Amino acid sequence: MVIVQINYRRPDMPKADWDARYTAATAAPFVVMPGLEWKVWLDDPSDAQLSGGIYLFADRAAAQAYLDGPIVAGMRANKALQDLTVRVFDVRQNMSALTRAPLPTRDMAAE
Repeated sequence: MVIVQINYRRPDMPKADWDARYTAATAAPFVVMPGLEWKVWLDDPSDAQLSGGIYLFADRAAAQAYLDGPIVAGMRANKALQDLTVRVFDVRQNMSALTRAPLPTRDMAAE
């Protein structure tokens, strides 16, 4: 399993306008994304205006396909999103299970 973490500084706009962008239609591509187990949507409530997401992918190939795909390309091209950072991490499944991480049940012997 692989975690992708994406963060960025969102555009300077009223919070209500930003929040209006979060709809079921916005989430729809992630619901059917191959290899995506789940996504957590992030918003910093401070004046820093940071947003992003934490994604759990079944494997590195699925994570890389997302990173190479149109959603991330659109984020990279969007001049309104500043300080975009993308990080990829392997999941320590055995330790994460001990601390109750919401991971799908998999054979952890391979870790």
